[in-house]
Amino acid sequence: MRLTIIVLAAGMGTRMRSTMPKVLHPLAGKPLIRHVLDAVGPLGPEKTVLVLGHQADRVRSVIEGYDIEVVHQTEQRGTGHAVRQAVDVIASAPGPVMVLCADTPLLASETLRSLADAHSRSGAAVTVMTAMPDDPTGYGRVVRGRSGVMRIVEEKDATPAQKKIGEVNTGIYCFEKKFLLFALGGIKNKNAQGEYYLPDTIALARKGKRKVAAVLCQDPDEAMGINSRIDLSQAEGIMRIRKNVRWMREGVTLIDPATVFISDEAVIGRDTVLYPNVRLEGKTTLGEGCMVYPGSRVLDSACGNGVTIKDCCVIEDSRIADKASVGPFAHLRPGTVLGPGSRIGNFVEVKKSVIGEGSKANHLAYIGDATVGRDVNIGAGVITCNYDGFRKHQTIIEDGVFVGSDAQLVAPVRIGKDALVAAGSTITRDVPPEALAISRAPLDIREGVSGRRKRMKQKKG
Repeated sequence: MRLTIIVLAAGMGTRMRSTMPKVLHPLAGKPLIRHVLDAVGPLGPEKTVLVLGHQADRVRSVIEGYDIEVVHQTEQRGTGHAVRQAVDVIASAPGPVMVLCADTPLLASETLRSLADAHSRSGAAVTVMTAMPDDPTGYGRVVRGRSGVMRIVEEKDATPAQKKIGEVNTGIYCFEKKFLLFALGGIKNKNAQGEYYLPDTIALARKGKRKVAAVLCQDPDEAMGINSRIDLSQAEGIMRIRKNVRWMREGVTLIDPATVFISDEAVIGRDTVLYPNVRLEGKTTLGEGCMVYPGSRVLDSACGNGVTIKDCCVIEDSRIADKASVGPFAHLRPGTVLGPGSRIGNFVEVKKSVIGEGSKANHLAYIGDATVGRDVNIGAGVITCNYDGFRKHQTIIEDGVFVGSDAQLVAPVRIGKDALVAAGSTITRDVPPEALAISRAPLDIREGVSGRRKRMKQKKG
Protein backbone atom coordinates (compact mmCIF):
# COMPACT_ATOMS: atom_id res chain seq x y z
CA MET A 1 0.00 0.00 0.00
CA ARG A 2 1.56 3.32 -1.12
CA LEU A 3 0.35 5.43 1.78
CA THR A 4 0.70 9.20 2.17
CA ILE A 5 0.53 10.50 5.73
CA ILE A 6 -0.40 14.03 6.81
CA VAL A 7 0.40 15.07 10.39
CA LEU A 8 -1.34 18.20 11.67
CA ALA A 9 0.86 20.32 13.95
CA ALA A 10 -0.09 23.91 13.26
CA GLY A 11 -2.21 24.73 16.32
CA MET A 12 -1.28 27.02 19.17
CA GLY A 13 -2.51 24.75 21.97
CA THR A 14 -4.05 27.60 23.96
CA ARG A 15 -5.21 25.32 26.78
CA MET A 16 -1.60 24.50 27.57
CA ARG A 17 -1.17 28.16 28.55
CA SER A 18 2.42 28.13 27.36
CA THR A 19 4.80 30.12 25.18
CA MET A 20 5.95 26.77 23.80
CA PRO A 21 4.04 25.12 20.92
CA LYS A 22 1.92 22.29 22.26
CA VAL A 23 3.62 19.65 20.11
CA LEU A 24 7.00 20.48 21.66
CA HIS A 25 5.98 19.75 25.24
CA PRO A 26 7.99 16.73 26.42
CA LEU A 27 6.51 13.35 27.20
CA ALA A 28 8.88 10.70 28.58
CA GLY A 29 11.70 13.10 27.76
CA LYS A 30 10.76 13.49 24.08
CA PRO A 31 8.58 16.14 22.35
CA LEU A 32 5.02 15.04 21.56
CA ILE A 33 5.54 15.45 17.84
CA ARG A 34 8.48 13.06 17.77
CA HIS A 35 6.40 10.33 19.41
CA VAL A 36 3.90 10.65 16.56
CA LEU A 37 6.55 10.72 13.83
CA ASP A 38 8.21 7.66 15.38
CA ALA A 39 4.87 5.82 15.26
CA VAL A 40 4.37 6.79 11.61
CA GLY A 41 7.84 5.77 10.42
CA PRO A 42 7.44 1.95 10.61
CA LEU A 43 4.47 2.14 8.21
CA GLY A 44 6.93 2.98 5.43
CA PRO A 45 4.82 5.76 3.91
CA GLU A 46 5.43 6.99 0.39
CA LYS A 47 5.55 10.51 1.84
CA THR A 48 4.98 12.11 5.23
CA VAL A 49 3.72 15.71 5.26
CA LEU A 50 3.82 17.91 8.34
CA VAL A 51 1.45 20.88 8.50
CA LEU A 52 3.06 23.62 10.58
CA GLY A 53 1.83 27.04 11.66
CA HIS A 54 2.39 28.49 15.13
CA GLN A 55 6.15 28.91 15.76
CA ALA A 56 6.94 26.73 12.76
CA ASP A 57 10.69 27.36 12.90
CA ARG A 58 10.82 26.28 16.51
CA VAL A 59 9.00 23.05 15.69
CA ARG A 60 11.25 22.35 12.70
CA SER A 61 14.32 22.63 14.91
CA VAL A 62 13.38 19.47 16.86
CA ILE A 63 12.45 17.26 13.89
CA GLU A 64 15.70 17.38 11.95
CA GLY A 65 16.58 13.95 10.60
CA TYR A 66 13.00 12.89 9.86
CA ASP A 67 12.12 12.26 6.21
CA ILE A 68 9.22 14.68 5.97
CA GLU A 69 7.87 17.46 3.79
CA VAL A 70 6.60 20.61 5.48
CA VAL A 71 3.67 22.80 4.43
CA HIS A 72 2.43 25.86 6.29
CA GLN A 73 -0.96 26.91 7.63
CA THR A 74 -0.41 30.62 8.25
CA GLU A 75 -3.92 31.14 9.63
CA GLN A 76 -5.41 28.47 11.90
CA ARG A 77 -8.95 27.92 10.62
CA GLY A 78 -9.58 24.31 11.59
CA THR A 79 -8.42 20.82 10.71
CA GLY A 80 -10.08 20.83 7.30
CA HIS A 81 -8.31 24.06 6.42
CA ALA A 82 -5.02 22.56 7.66
CA VAL A 83 -5.31 19.56 5.36
CA ARG A 84 -6.09 21.89 2.43
CA GLN A 85 -2.56 23.26 2.73
CA ALA A 86 -1.29 19.87 1.55
CA VAL A 87 -3.61 19.66 -1.46
CA ASP A 88 -0.75 19.55 -3.97
CA VAL A 89 0.80 16.61 -2.16
CA ILE A 90 -2.58 14.88 -1.97
CA ALA A 91 -3.13 15.36 -5.71
CA SER A 92 0.14 13.56 -6.47
CA ALA A 93 -0.37 10.82 -3.89
CA PRO A 94 -0.17 7.32 -5.41
CA GLY A 95 -2.57 5.77 -2.90
CA PRO A 96 -4.71 6.45 0.17
CA VAL A 97 -4.06 9.38 2.50
CA MET A 98 -3.91 9.02 6.28
CA VAL A 99 -4.46 12.09 8.44
CA LEU A 100 -3.64 12.34 12.15
CA CYS A 101 -2.71 14.96 14.74
CA ALA A 102 0.68 15.59 16.30
CA ASP A 103 -0.81 15.70 19.81
CA THR A 104 -1.61 11.96 20.02
CA PRO A 105 1.73 10.63 21.32
CA LEU A 106 0.46 7.31 22.68
CA LEU A 107 -0.41 5.89 19.28
CA ALA A 108 1.26 2.62 18.33
CA SER A 109 2.45 1.85 14.80
CA GLU A 110 0.42 -1.37 14.83
CA THR A 111 -2.78 0.58 15.49
CA LEU A 112 -2.14 2.90 12.54
CA ARG A 113 -1.33 -0.08 10.35
CA SER A 114 -4.63 -1.73 11.33
CA LEU A 115 -6.48 1.40 10.21
CA ALA A 116 -4.70 1.44 6.84
CA ASP A 117 -5.38 -2.28 6.31
CA ALA A 118 -9.06 -1.93 7.25
CA HIS A 119 -9.42 0.97 4.83
CA SER A 120 -7.81 -1.03 2.05
CA ARG A 121 -10.19 -3.95 2.61
CA SER A 122 -13.35 -1.85 2.99
CA GLY A 123 -13.29 0.09 -0.26
CA ALA A 124 -14.65 3.09 1.70
CA ALA A 125 -14.26 6.73 0.76
CA VAL A 126 -13.12 7.36 4.30
CA THR A 127 -12.32 5.15 7.27
CA VAL A 128 -12.32 6.80 10.67
CA MET A 129 -10.75 5.46 13.84
CA THR A 130 -13.05 5.72 16.83
CA ALA A 131 -12.62 5.03 20.55
CA MET A 132 -14.72 4.48 23.67
CA PRO A 133 -12.97 6.44 26.45
CA ASP A 134 -14.24 6.44 30.01
CA ASP A 135 -14.95 10.17 29.67
CA PRO A 136 -15.82 11.40 26.16
CA THR A 137 -15.87 15.06 27.17
CA GLY A 138 -14.06 17.26 24.67
CA TYR A 139 -14.18 14.79 21.79
CA GLY A 140 -16.32 14.85 18.67
CA ARG A 141 -19.14 12.30 18.96
CA VAL A 142 -19.67 9.59 16.36
CA VAL A 143 -23.31 9.62 15.27
CA ARG A 144 -24.35 6.28 13.83
CA GLY A 145 -27.40 5.23 11.88
CA ARG A 146 -28.69 1.93 10.55
CA SER A 147 -26.06 1.89 7.83
CA GLY A 148 -23.12 2.87 10.05
CA VAL A 149 -21.39 6.17 10.74
CA MET A 150 -23.53 9.08 9.59
CA ARG A 151 -21.52 12.08 10.81
CA ILE A 152 -19.27 13.39 13.53
CA VAL A 153 -20.43 16.26 15.75
CA GLU A 154 -17.91 18.40 17.60
CA GLU A 155 -18.69 18.84 21.30
CA LYS A 156 -19.33 22.57 20.98
CA ASP A 157 -21.96 21.87 18.34
CA ALA A 158 -23.46 18.76 19.96
CA THR A 159 -26.94 18.58 21.44
CA PRO A 160 -27.41 17.28 25.00
CA ALA A 161 -28.47 13.92 23.56
CA GLN A 162 -25.40 13.72 21.32
CA LYS A 163 -23.11 14.55 24.23
CA LYS A 164 -24.28 11.33 25.87
CA ILE A 165 -22.79 9.27 23.01
CA GLY A 166 -19.76 7.30 24.25
CA GLU A 167 -18.10 6.61 20.90
CA VAL A 168 -15.77 9.44 19.88
CA ASN A 169 -13.69 10.51 16.95
CA THR A 170 -9.93 10.09 17.48
CA GLY A 171 -9.06 12.52 14.68
CA ILE A 172 -7.35 9.76 12.71
CA TYR A 173 -8.60 8.96 9.20
CA CYS A 174 -7.76 7.12 6.03
CA PHE A 175 -9.13 8.68 2.84
CA GLU A 176 -9.48 7.65 -0.72
CA LYS A 177 -7.38 10.26 -2.48
CA LYS A 178 -9.98 11.47 -5.02
CA PHE A 179 -12.70 11.71 -2.40
CA LEU A 180 -10.48 13.72 -0.07
CA LEU A 181 -9.70 16.25 -2.82
CA PHE A 182 -13.43 16.60 -3.50
CA ALA A 183 -14.38 16.84 0.16
CA LEU A 184 -11.80 19.50 1.02
CA GLY A 185 -13.58 21.81 -1.40
CA GLY A 186 -17.00 20.96 -0.01
CA ILE A 187 -16.69 21.44 3.74
CA LYS A 188 -18.11 24.67 5.18
CA ASN A 189 -17.43 26.71 8.29
CA LYS A 190 -21.02 27.05 9.50
CA ASN A 191 -20.41 26.03 13.10
CA ALA A 192 -19.85 27.53 16.54
CA GLN A 193 -16.15 28.06 15.90
CA GLY A 194 -16.41 29.32 12.33
CA GLU A 195 -13.80 26.72 11.33
CA TYR A 196 -13.47 24.12 8.60
CA TYR A 197 -13.76 20.74 10.31
CA LEU A 198 -12.19 17.69 8.70
CA PRO A 199 -14.82 15.41 10.33
CA ASP A 200 -17.44 17.09 8.11
CA THR A 201 -16.05 14.98 5.28
CA ILE A 202 -17.99 12.07 6.82
CA ALA A 203 -21.32 13.78 6.19
CA LEU A 204 -20.20 14.67 2.64
CA ALA A 205 -19.40 11.04 1.96
CA ARG A 206 -22.82 9.95 3.22
CA LYS A 207 -24.52 12.65 1.17
CA GLY A 208 -22.74 11.35 -1.92
CA LYS A 209 -23.78 7.78 -1.04
CA ARG A 210 -20.15 6.81 -0.49
CA LYS A 211 -19.19 4.19 2.04
CA VAL A 212 -17.91 5.30 5.46
CA ALA A 213 -16.07 2.70 7.52
CA ALA A 214 -14.98 2.83 11.15
CA VAL A 215 -12.30 1.00 13.12
CA LEU A 216 -12.54 0.93 16.90
CA CYS A 217 -9.23 1.56 18.66
CA GLN A 218 -9.04 -1.26 21.19
CA ASP A 219 -7.02 0.77 23.69
CA PRO A 220 -8.64 4.20 24.09
CA ASP A 221 -5.50 5.49 25.80
CA GLU A 222 -3.71 5.34 22.45
CA ALA A 223 -6.11 7.86 20.95
CA MET A 224 -5.75 10.29 23.81
CA GLY A 225 -5.19 13.85 22.60
CA ILE A 226 -3.01 16.20 24.65
CA ASN A 227 -4.82 19.50 25.11
CA SER A 228 -3.81 20.56 28.61
CA ARG A 229 -1.12 19.95 31.17
CA ILE A 230 -3.54 17.67 32.96
CA ASP A 231 -3.73 15.53 29.83
CA LEU A 232 0.05 15.62 29.60
CA SER A 233 0.47 14.33 33.15
CA GLN A 234 -2.05 11.55 32.55
CA ALA A 235 -0.24 10.52 29.36
CA GLU A 236 3.05 10.54 31.26
CA GLY A 237 1.61 8.08 33.75
CA ILE A 238 0.30 5.81 31.01
CA MET A 239 3.60 5.82 29.16
CA ARG A 240 5.57 5.21 32.35
CA ILE A 241 3.51 2.10 33.08
CA ARG A 242 3.95 0.85 29.52
CA LYS A 243 7.71 1.27 29.55
CA ASN A 244 8.23 -0.11 33.04
CA VAL A 245 6.16 -3.20 32.31
CA ARG A 246 8.18 -3.73 29.14
CA TRP A 247 11.51 -3.55 30.97
CA MET A 248 10.34 -5.86 33.74
CA ARG A 249 9.38 -8.37 31.06
CA GLU A 250 12.90 -7.97 29.64
CA GLY A 251 14.45 -9.01 32.97
CA VAL A 252 14.91 -5.71 34.81
CA THR A 253 13.79 -5.41 38.44
CA LEU A 254 11.89 -2.27 39.44
CA ILE A 255 11.35 -2.15 43.18
CA ASP A 256 8.60 0.48 42.91
CA PRO A 257 7.59 0.93 39.25
CA ALA A 258 5.23 3.81 40.00
CA THR A 259 8.17 6.06 40.96
CA VAL A 260 10.72 5.05 38.30
CA PHE A 261 11.14 7.13 35.12
CA ILE A 262 12.75 5.51 32.07
CA SER A 263 13.11 7.60 28.94
CA ASP A 264 11.96 6.42 25.54
CA GLU A 265 15.58 6.13 24.39
CA ALA A 266 17.06 4.38 27.44
CA VAL A 267 18.43 0.82 27.23
CA ILE A 268 18.77 -1.49 30.25
CA GLY A 269 20.48 -4.87 30.58
CA ARG A 270 19.11 -7.96 32.31
CA ASP A 271 19.30 -8.39 36.09
CA THR A 272 19.72 -4.67 36.65
CA VAL A 273 17.81 -3.39 39.69
CA LEU A 274 16.25 0.06 39.87
CA TYR A 275 15.20 1.30 43.31
CA PRO A 276 12.42 3.87 43.93
CA ASN A 277 12.65 7.42 42.57
CA VAL A 278 15.27 6.61 39.95
CA ARG A 279 15.30 8.58 36.68
CA LEU A 280 17.02 7.33 33.51
CA GLU A 281 16.82 10.22 31.06
CA GLY A 282 17.85 10.75 27.45
CA LYS A 283 20.03 8.16 25.71
CA THR A 284 21.14 6.45 28.92
CA THR A 285 22.31 2.83 28.81
CA LEU A 286 22.82 0.47 31.72
CA GLY A 287 24.54 -2.87 31.28
CA GLU A 288 23.63 -6.14 32.96
CA GLY A 289 23.60 -6.57 36.72
CA CYS A 290 23.71 -2.88 37.64
CA MET A 291 22.26 -1.46 40.84
CA VAL A 292 20.78 2.04 40.91
CA TYR A 293 19.71 3.08 44.39
CA PRO A 294 16.98 5.55 45.39
CA GLY A 295 16.93 9.14 44.25
CA SER A 296 19.55 8.96 41.50
CA ARG A 297 19.25 10.68 38.11
CA VAL A 298 21.24 9.49 35.09
CA LEU A 299 21.17 11.53 31.88
CA ASP A 300 22.68 10.65 28.47
CA SER A 301 25.25 8.36 30.11
CA ALA A 302 26.60 4.90 29.33
CA CYS A 303 27.18 2.42 32.15
CA GLY A 304 28.83 -0.98 31.74
CA ASN A 305 28.00 -4.23 33.51
CA GLY A 306 27.89 -4.50 37.28
CA VAL A 307 27.93 -0.75 37.88
CA THR A 308 26.66 0.49 41.26
CA ILE A 309 25.08 3.92 41.54
CA LYS A 310 24.30 4.62 45.17
CA ASP A 311 21.69 6.94 46.62
CA CYS A 312 21.06 10.49 45.39
CA CYS A 313 23.60 10.78 42.58
CA VAL A 314 23.43 13.04 39.52
CA ILE A 315 25.23 11.66 36.45
CA GLU A 316 25.29 13.65 33.21
CA ASP A 317 26.80 12.73 29.84
CA SER A 318 29.35 10.39 31.43
CA ARG A 319 30.85 6.96 30.71
CA ILE A 320 31.16 4.42 33.51
CA ALA A 321 33.03 1.16 32.94
CA ASP A 322 32.28 -2.30 34.38
CA LYS A 323 32.09 -2.74 38.16
CA ALA A 324 32.66 0.94 38.91
CA SER A 325 30.85 2.50 41.87
CA VAL A 326 29.41 6.01 42.27
CA GLY A 327 27.99 7.71 45.34
CA PRO A 328 26.12 8.22 47.48
CA PHE A 329 25.58 11.96 46.85
CA ALA A 330 28.07 12.18 43.97
CA HIS A 331 27.90 14.40 40.90
CA LEU A 332 29.42 13.33 37.59
CA ARG A 333 29.32 16.27 35.22
CA PRO A 334 29.60 16.05 31.40
CA GLY A 335 32.77 14.52 30.04
CA THR A 336 33.47 12.23 32.99
CA VAL A 337 34.92 8.79 32.22
CA LEU A 338 35.29 6.22 35.01
CA GLY A 339 37.52 3.20 34.44
CA PRO A 340 36.76 -0.40 35.46
CA GLY A 341 36.45 -0.90 39.20
CA SER A 342 36.95 2.77 40.01
CA ARG A 343 35.14 4.36 42.95
CA ILE A 344 33.67 7.83 43.30
CA GLY A 345 32.27 8.27 46.80
CA ASN A 346 30.01 10.56 48.75
CA PHE A 347 30.03 14.29 48.01
CA VAL A 348 32.59 13.93 45.21
CA GLU A 349 32.20 16.01 42.06
CA VAL A 350 33.93 15.02 38.84
CA LYS A 351 33.91 17.16 35.70
CA LYS A 352 35.43 16.44 32.28
CA SER A 353 37.95 14.01 33.76
CA VAL A 354 39.17 10.47 33.16
CA ILE A 355 39.51 8.27 36.24
CA GLY A 356 41.67 5.19 35.66
CA GLU A 357 41.01 1.57 36.53
CA GLY A 358 40.86 0.86 40.26
CA SER A 359 41.33 4.50 41.27
CA LYS A 360 39.21 6.00 44.00
CA ALA A 361 38.07 9.30 45.45
CA ASN A 362 35.89 8.19 48.31
CA HIS A 363 34.69 11.46 49.79
CA LEU A 364 34.50 15.24 49.65
CA ALA A 365 36.67 15.91 46.60
CA TYR A 366 36.50 17.93 43.38
CA ILE A 367 38.20 16.56 40.28
CA GLY A 368 37.94 18.82 37.25
CA ASP A 369 39.76 18.75 33.88
CA ALA A 370 41.99 15.95 35.10
CA THR A 371 43.48 12.71 33.85
CA VAL A 372 43.88 10.22 36.68
CA GLY A 373 45.83 7.00 36.13
CA ARG A 374 45.33 3.51 37.55
CA ASP A 375 45.19 2.66 41.26
CA VAL A 376 45.29 6.27 42.43
CA ASN A 377 44.00 7.26 45.86
CA ILE A 378 42.54 10.75 46.20
CA GLY A 379 41.91 11.68 49.82
CA ALA A 380 39.11 13.63 51.46
CA GLY A 381 38.90 17.31 50.67
CA VAL A 382 41.26 17.18 47.65
CA ILE A 383 40.58 19.63 44.85
CA THR A 384 42.07 20.25 41.45
CA CYS A 385 42.33 24.01 41.05
CA ASN A 386 41.60 23.98 37.34
CA TYR A 387 40.39 27.54 36.71
CA ASP A 388 42.57 30.66 36.89
CA GLY A 389 39.73 33.08 36.23
CA PHE A 390 40.30 33.04 32.47
CA ARG A 391 41.00 29.49 31.29
CA LYS A 392 40.68 25.89 32.43
CA HIS A 393 43.91 23.91 32.94
CA GLN A 394 44.76 20.22 33.10
CA THR A 395 45.88 18.17 36.08
CA ILE A 396 47.59 14.86 35.32
CA ILE A 397 47.93 12.27 38.07
CA GLU A 398 49.87 9.22 36.97
CA ASP A 399 49.46 5.58 38.07
CA GLY A 400 49.81 4.63 41.72
CA VAL A 401 49.79 8.16 43.14
CA PHE A 402 48.57 8.74 46.72
CA VAL A 403 47.12 12.20 47.34
CA GLY A 404 46.57 12.96 51.02
CA SER A 405 43.55 14.70 52.47
CA ASP A 406 42.90 18.41 51.96
CA ALA A 407 45.52 18.81 49.22
CA GLN A 408 45.15 21.38 46.44
CA LEU A 409 46.60 20.60 43.00
CA VAL A 410 46.99 23.91 41.17
CA ALA A 411 46.78 23.26 37.45
CA PRO A 412 48.51 22.93 35.12
CA VAL A 413 50.42 20.33 37.09
CA ARG A 414 51.59 16.72 36.77
CA ILE A 415 52.00 14.26 39.64
CA GLY A 416 54.45 11.54 38.61
CA LYS A 417 53.94 7.79 38.93
CA ASP A 418 53.83 6.40 42.49
CA ALA A 419 54.40 9.86 44.01
CA LEU A 420 53.03 10.85 47.43
CA VAL A 421 51.32 14.16 48.16
CA ALA A 422 51.20 14.92 51.86
CA ALA A 423 47.94 15.93 53.52
CA GLY A 424 47.25 19.66 53.49
CA SER A 425 49.75 20.40 50.72
CA THR A 426 49.30 22.96 47.96
CA ILE A 427 51.03 21.67 44.83
CA THR A 428 52.00 24.39 42.35
CA ARG A 429 54.63 22.60 40.25
CA ASP A 430 55.19 19.13 38.84
CA VAL A 431 56.06 16.31 41.24
CA PRO A 432 58.57 13.70 39.93
CA PRO A 433 57.75 9.97 40.03
CA GLU A 434 58.15 8.30 43.44
CA ALA A 435 58.72 11.66 45.14
CA LEU A 436 57.09 12.98 48.32
CA ALA A 437 55.59 16.47 48.00
CA ILE A 438 55.01 18.44 51.20
CA SER A 439 53.82 22.03 51.34
CA ARG A 440 53.00 23.14 54.90
CA ALA A 441 53.58 26.13 57.15
CA PRO A 442 55.73 25.30 60.20
CA LEU A 443 53.78 24.21 63.26
CA ASP A 444 54.09 26.82 66.03
CA ILE A 445 52.96 25.77 69.54
CA ARG A 446 52.71 28.56 72.11
CA GLU A 447 52.22 27.27 75.63
CA GLY A 448 49.91 28.96 78.12
CA VAL A 449 47.92 31.03 75.60
CA SER A 450 44.66 29.22 76.21
CA GLY A 451 44.97 29.69 79.98
CA ARG A 452 45.60 33.43 79.67
CA ARG A 453 42.53 33.87 77.43
CA LYS A 454 40.41 31.98 79.93
CA ARG A 455 41.54 34.18 82.85
CA MET A 456 40.89 37.35 80.81
CA LYS A 457 37.33 36.26 80.09
CA GLN A 458 36.72 35.49 83.75
CA LYS A 459 38.07 38.90 84.78
CA LYS A 460 35.79 40.75 82.35
CA GLY A 461 32.84 38.66 83.56
